[in-house]
Amino acid sequence: LEATSEIGLHAAPVVAGNTILIGAAHLPGGAPPSRTNVKGFIRGFDVRTGDRKWIFHTIPNGDEFGNDTWGDDSWRYTGNTGVWAQMTIDPELNMAYFPVEAPTGDYYGGHRPGDNLFSGSIVAVDLDTGERKWHYQTVHHDIWDWDLPAAPVLLDITVDGRPIKALIQPTKQTYMFVLDRQTGEPIWPIPEVPVKAGDVPGEWYAPTQPIPSKPPPVDEVDLSEDHLVDYTPELRARAQAIYDRHTIGWLYDPPTVATPEMLGTLQLPNSTGGVNWPGASADPETGFFYVYTKTQIGALGMINDPDRSDMDFIRGRPEGIGFRDASTSIDGFPMIKPPWGRITGINMNTGDIAWQIPHGEAPDNIRNHPLLDGADIGRTGWPGRVGLLITKNVVVAGESGSYTTETGETGAMLRAYDKATGDEVGAVYMTAPQTGSPMTYEVDGEQYIVVATSGGGQSGTLLAYKLP
Repeated sequence: LEATSEIGLHAAPVVAGNTILIGAAHLPGGAPPSRTNVKGFIRGFDVRTGDRKWIFHTIPNGDEFGNDTWGDDSWRYTGNTGVWAQMTIDPELNMAYFPVEAPTGDYYGGHRPGDNLFSGSIVAVDLDTGERKWHYQTVHHDIWDWDLPAAPVLLDITVDGRPIKALIQPTKQTYMFVLDRQTGEPIWPIPEVPVKAGDVPGEWYAPTQPIPSKPPPVDEVDLSEDHLVDYTPELRARAQAIYDRHTIGWLYDPPTVATPEMLGTLQLPNSTGGVNWPGASADPETGFFYVYTKTQIGALGMINDPDRSDMDFIRGRPEGIGFRDASTSIDGFPMIKPPWGRITGINMNTGDIAWQIPHGEAPDNIRNHPLLDGADIGRTGWPGRVGLLITKNVVVAGESGSYTTETGETGAMLRAYDKATGDEVGAVYMTAPQTGSPMTYEVDGEQYIVVATSGGGQSGTLLAYKLP
């Protein structure tokens, strides 16, 4: 491998039956030094001997299914396309499910023309042999960094009287892909929708993208002036100024060449989601599905910089434009209206959103920002990476940022919401924001909830709460 190559792990290996499954994670790829990188193949090992049982080529070799989706022999040098999120196992079906990331070059694919299987795909394989059973590609020829960021959720549901073993894949785009986990067939139609081509020289553009008809997106996907923050006239005017220096469009409008006058395409949500690695949760008794999303905006501007990369284009700012000039915030204040973080409850038996609420409070520097001129912004939700715990009656989630809480202390709150309505039913103080997902266990008839916390000036801590 060349010196520019790198690989590691992000999620823990998965042990299922007699097999250990290991994914692959790479460094962020917005401005990779080379179009060549190590490939993120998935491997299964014998749990007792350590011998490798199988390997799945997420970039197919020359004689394998899907190789024809890599034009110009780009399968030979393109890398990444690993699985950095957690994998999911169905022991009854003896199947493993992989959520696969983007190929090398998160925002430029001119060096890899074609749909690029199995990037952006849910791949189901036989647990013992690694043989592909089915796949579903959620984004063709990814140039937005729409990695599949979280483990697929397995949930048995009933649709129009028919019991279905479903798989639900959360995405950064805030769409949930709901498939039959035995066959990979969509539960509701997922039409291929025509999308725009862009102006980046040498890029290859997929003509369509799959857009689920159900459930609807659980966060914002179609940026317009109506999204611009307007607590005060000055905030609105400065948000408009940022907006006017970018190409504006829908979720799958492509990145554009950055110039001093037009800095790129505004992306909502940005490439960290939507949903990210803590993923989603479900209730097997009701068929309800719960997911946290964050609402953040970013800019996708492409530049040619041979001093940094042998790729024709990478993400970046044009010469002469500093970080502050290219910022999509207003002196640190978000340029779009809240909520900036939310929890959504979905009835997966019907594909309908049952409720949605803001989750999280803005930190003190936002709530007391001088540009607010004293305006009360209320509970706005706050962007983070928040996992959810589902109990018999409630959804439990900690907040992702530190602020002066209702207790008068600096920290965050662990909140409980009614599963059926989203109404808040209780909250307790945490010394720091939640990281990951809460967990629960029982000892001597008593139920406990444990949360990992860190940040806000606090070191990593495990907090345990006993339920009444």
